Amino acid sequence: MNNTISRFFKQFTFCALFVCMLSCNKETNLHFPELVKVSLREVGHNLLLTNGDSTSVVPPVIALNENKYQITFENTLTIHPDSLVAIIKRSFAKANLPQQYITEVTQCEDLEVAYSYVMIQNTEQGIVPCSGRELKKGCYQVTVEFTAITEQNKTQTKILYVLFLVFLVLLVVFALRRRTKKKTETVDLDYTSLGRFKFYPEQNKLIKEATEISLSKKECELLALFVAQPNQVIKREELTKKVWEDKGVIVGRSLDTYISKLRNKLKEDPAITIVNVHGVGYKLEVG
Repeated sequence: MNNTISRFFKQFTFCALFVCMLSCNKETNLHFPELVKVSLREVGHNLLLTNGDSTSVVPPVIALNENKYQITFENTLTIHPDSLVAIIKRSFAKANLPQQYITEVTQCEDLEVAYSYVMIQNTEQGIVPCSGRELKKGCYQVTVEFTAITEQNKTQTKILYVLFLVFLVLLVVFALRRRTKKKTETVDLDYTSLGRFKFYPEQNKLIKEATEISLSKKECELLALFVAQPNQVIKREELTKKVWEDKGVIVGRSLDTYISKLRNKLKEDPAITIVNVHGVGYKLEVG
């Protein structure tokens, strides 16, 4: 039982620590929108500087959803695709933001996409964005959508669900084992020691080590009377009355027959003997 409890709590502790780690990551992600907004404002500022504009203010960055953000500008500007790619990459790297995202430059008037690229930076694929022609002076909006965050959140959510299910299964298994153990202990305590035997009156049986000996109903009732008064003489009249006559049955030599059967079943333990006290009754002698 102790081993079961120990294993359960080890597994529970592992699950709890893992969930805690994921929760900590989630707490860190709470600062993600602020980091993105700061970085994108820096991007907007540097785009204005490439246009020789050091006085215009970059309006607040708009969060279109949890992974998509947009920069707008007060005045018209010219956008060089190569400069845009470099500025965003440098700013995101400084803020330690994910390097997987889609960038779109849209025209304010008709919201048509004037330029876009996908950034996938890892050891195998390198940088995907291609160069483009300079976008002539006009009103533009720059939108950045992070593509790796959504998949990461989905994965973490799945892991949390799996861990929760594992925890529930462990809890159920632990509860069932504990219940079974408790039931077994309860059943095992419901006996009376009789020499080398365990006597189970409710189950009509004797158990000696690994050997189970079945008893008839009458044998069990007689033995229960003897076990209740060991080493004491019990009169024949008392035995027959309690086992037979109280139930409306009149017996002749049935008592002697059942005593003989009990003696035969108890013979495995020489320390237990049912003795005939001549003219009085019987006595269960327990050495």
